[in-house]
Parts: sequence; C-alpha cells; structure tokens
Amino acid sequence: MNKEKIFWGWYIVTGSFFVMAINYGARYCFGVFVMPLAYEHGWSRSVISMAATINMLVYSVGAIFVGPMLDRIAPRWIITCGAIIAATGYVLTGFINTPLSFYLTYGLLVGLGAAGMGVVVCSSSVGKWFIKKRGIAIGIATMGIGFGTVLLTPLAGYIGKYFSWRIGLFVLGAITCIVGIVISQTLMRKTQPEAYGLLPDGDKISFPHQQPTIPSFTKVSTAAIFKDSRFWTIAICHGLIIMVVMSVFVHQVAYAMDNKIENITAATSLAVVSFAGFFGQFFFGWFSDHLRDPKYAYFMGIVILLIGTILLLNVSSVSSLYLYAVIYGFGYGSLAPILPILAADRFGRHVLGSIYGMLTFFIGVGGSIGPILGGIIYDKFGSYQYLWEINVVVLAVISIIILTLKKGKQYDNASSN
Repeated sequence: MNKEKIFWGWYIVTGSFFVMAINYGARYCFGVFVMPLAYEHGWSRSVISMAATINMLVYSVGAIFVGPMLDRIAPRWIITCGAIIAATGYVLTGFINTPLSFYLTYGLLVGLGAAGMGVVVCSSSVGKWFIKKRGIAIGIATMGIGFGTVLLTPLAGYIGKYFSWRIGLFVLGAITCIVGIVISQTLMRKTQPEAYGLLPDGDKISFPHQQPTIPSFTKVSTAAIFKDSRFWTIAICHGLIIMVVMSVFVHQVAYAMDNKIENITAATSLAVVSFAGFFGQFFFGWFSDHLRDPKYAYFMGIVILLIGTILLLNVSSVSSLYLYAVIYGFGYGSLAPILPILAADRFGRHVLGSIYGMLTFFIGVGGSIGPILGGIIYDKFGSYQYLWEINVVVLAVISIIILTLKKGKQYDNASSN
C-alpha cells in the first residue's frame, strides 16, 4: 500500500510559522527595551519610540518590493536575505550610544530585514498553495507570530534584568539569523503548486495525463488599484488598526511599570497578548473558511480588540493587566490571518504578493504613527490615558466601516499596462 505524500503546501505553512515566529517575536520585544534605554541614556520616550516608527516605515517600503518579487521567485531567497540583514541590525543595536545610531541599526536595518521575513512573504506564499483551505492554512501559519512573541518577550525581559539589554539584542540577532536561514532553505523552496504539477489544496488531477496550467505572471496596474475603493478601505482601516496595535506593543510594558507592576511581569504581559493571539489566529483563520465573506470575521476581531482596549484604560494590577491581555490578544489574533485572506478573496490568488505588498506599505505608514504618537502623548501629559482613549475611538469607527467593504472583481486575469 502506497503512502500518500504530504502536500508541499503544508511545508510552506510550517516554514512560514517559524519564520514569522522569530521575525515578529523579536520585533515585538522592542517594548521590553524602552525602560532600560531611558534609564541608561536619559532619552525621552518619544526619542526611543522614533526607532520603532522608522522600523515600521522601512518595513512598509520594503513590502512594496518583496511582494512583486514573491510573484516571480521562491520565497527562500527573500527570507534568507531578510534574516541576515535583520540579525545584523539587532547585533549592531546592542552597540548604540546615540539616537542616530539607534535609528540606523534598529530602524533601518531591522526594518528592512523584517520586510523580507514578514507577512507579505509568508502569508502570500501560503495563500498561493491553498484556495478551499486558505483560511485554516494562513491561520496556522500566522500562529507563529503569537508563538514567537510568547517565547521571546519573556526571554528578552529575563536577559535584560539579569544580564543586559545589549546581550538580549545579540541573542535575538543570533536566533533570527540561524532559524531564518535554516527554515527558509529547507521548507520555503517552492513557488506555487502549478509549477510542480500540483493543484491547490492538494487536490487530485482529474485526468491522468492532464497537467495543471502554470499561471503567467500578472502585473497589476498601480493606477487600477488606486482607483479601487476596496483597496483604500482595507489599507486605511487596517493601517489605523496597526497604529493602535503598535502603540500598545511599544508602550504596554512601560505603562504597566508606571502602574507599579514589576518589570518581568510587565514584559510577560506581552507574551500573554501573543499567547491569546496564538489561539485567535487559528480561530479566525478557521472561522473565515466557514463564512460567505471573511469581512465578518474581520469585524468580530476588531470588536474584541476594542473591548480589550477599553479594559486597558483601567489597568491597575497584575490581574487586570492579564485580563486585558487575554481579551485584547484574542482580538489581535484576527489581524494577521484575515488580511491576506481578505486580499486574496477580493483581488485574486496569483497577484496576492503584489497586492499584499502595496497594502502593507500603506498599512505600515499608518502603523508607524502608533509608537511615536504614544511617546509624544506621554512626554506631554506624563500619562498614556489620552493614547488609549484615541485607540478606543479609532477601533469603534473602523468596526463600522469594515462592514461596508464590497466584493468586486479579481485581478488574476488582468492585463499588464
């Protein structure tokens, strides 16, 4: 009896899981280093937060280029280059002594490397291998984000407390380099199923001598995309959501410590958010496969995120911090799987890299506002209260707007112009 081979798409899912785990797990450790940098250098939180803002902007610009590249070449080369650049950035950040050097190493290098290992490359790669099981496949892959953050944020907090924040950055760099290269070169070697005589989802070929047609590369007209209201609805709404998320990830630990919560416990709250997000990423990926339109799963995730943000306003103890983290984290878990699912559903599978890259640029520009906005508000008012209130209003408005998102045409067969 012949054993059926595992469909290669699931290797892509596994590889994407681990690549996103180290990429986002390491980047979301930034909040752990805010207080040590402030104590050692006497920098304000807006000065420190600017590094995260630059990181997000560079990541966003990089997404414009890696998206179309992914529609042409295997993801392993993009991820390998990203891992090397990001690892170099983390290690060099351990030697910084001025804001400028901080912005160049963490902002520029880590941001550029992260683009090569981010959701545009990983989720788009998964999306090319699945149609019927796309939601669950991307959901599982994006669970790596929560998994990596759960592992790395407490580790960074521990190293920062008992050794130094500089050693913590060196460790993050080493992990990023080793895992990124090994995983990408072993599991992320292939482009799309049709190129290897396979069908999406591992479906069987109906006729023995029939081979799947390899889709030609389709370049989507930027002008056509910019005229599409669906693109702007997704880009603006998700950009504002990421603004909220990044403001929380960068300032949550400092906020908890301002409320007299011990530093390792405060750092662990990031892991709790990601642990809850781990389950949210699976649930919302699975849930979107069972709805006639994934925008309803998106709406549900935003509402849960909104409830968590309201709870954040009243954090004053470890128990209230962890309650917020569980609810907020579960809602946060909807974001990574839903965006590529929504993009593939609206625009088409074979142009997912290009479309997702363009979306990520505008989303990243919005997200880059979050860290610096939090720093400015804290420096001016000595509190994060107004920041959390702004986040509540933003999420409430977006939850309504996203319900207006229509289906429209796909661009898989669009002609180049």
